[in-house]
Amino acid sequence: MNTLIPVTIVTGFLGSGKTTLLSNLIKAKQNRRLALLINEFGEVAIDGVLIRANAEGLEHIQIHDFPYGLIAYGDDQRFVPILLAIAERRAQIDHVLIETSGLALPTAVMELLQSNELAQHFILDATLAVVDTPLLLGDEFEELLTSTDAQAAVASLFAQQLEYADVVVLNKIDDLDEDALLLAETRIRARAPKVRFLELAYQAKLDSRLALGLRLHQPTLSLHQHRYSPVATMPDVAMQPLSNQARVDGHAHSGLAQHSHGLATHKHFHEQDPGWLSFVLRSSQPQQPEVLKAALIETAKAEPILRIKGFIQAEQAEQSVLVQGVRTRLVMSPSLTPKMAKGSELVFIGYHLCRHKVAVLLSQLTATKWQ
Repeated sequence: MNTLIPVTIVTGFLGSGKTTLLSNLIKAKQNRRLALLINEFGEVAIDGVLIRANAEGLEHIQIHDFPYGLIAYGDDQRFVPILLAIAERRAQIDHVLIETSGLALPTAVMELLQSNELAQHFILDATLAVVDTPLLLGDEFEELLTSTDAQAAVASLFAQQLEYADVVVLNKIDDLDEDALLLAETRIRARAPKVRFLELAYQAKLDSRLALGLRLHQPTLSLHQHRYSPVATMPDVAMQPLSNQARVDGHAHSGLAQHSHGLATHKHFHEQDPGWLSFVLRSSQPQQPEVLKAALIETAKAEPILRIKGFIQAEQAEQSVLVQGVRTRLVMSPSLTPKMAKGSELVFIGYHLCRHKVAVLLSQLTATKWQ
């Protein structure tokens, strides 16, 4: 029997920092040969560009982009063939990392990994849910949008991403004190009491020993289906089984029963909520970063925008400027990518979002044409 290739699923709501966490992980000194599958809801692979920039020169890293829709969901025709192609090169791959869209549940990938076609080649290592901790502490998950339907959609999606996670990673915590971190942990445990471990990611960095090779699942085969069941213990840094998981970190569970990942309810989520929309706006004119930042903040206040990301062409700059935003929290930073010849390109994701309104407002506020 062939050795099964471990798979780690990285899930998390829009803007939680999944891509940055993965970029730092592959930059860290680790010799695993990785295959990364990067899923983005929008038509432009912004996250894939960022990860490729950080993986430049690393021949042991393979990257596959999945823009347009949700990976492993009903209309995705590429997921199984790409994994089967990876399986054919198992001698060159030690581990597979799958970053799902911020609008997806990890259960879609989990279910296909248990299919007859893939279960003979792959095994779920762990599911990590990355959390935007300031967003969690600010109660903004329920207040991201004014629409009651949108609030319900956001809260439900976030809760279910946590429900199916083995490990929750508290991200964006550098400015938080111990009391805030304790409150964040309390809120996570209240929402998802069966999560097995909580980890802290300072500067969006997570030790590879806490992300890869956790071996939290083992396949149990029946005549009709495959299901994952959690293993009893988690390996420590020396890969020795522990009888007491509390030795691993300060956030381990105490007295909680194991939980299995039966996916009987996943059929309800194979079709994405049609209210979630994504589109790209482009401008061929040079942008003034501070002017654009103020314009994006005002636009996010006026329209139901949840996520903004992309690259802009700034005046008198040799490189593109990276734009990352969740609602009105925007960060602009120099990009590792060269200036794009086609100008500026921004992806907008929101709930019942109107492309025309956003384009008109952004054009007015920046005095440049966005279309």
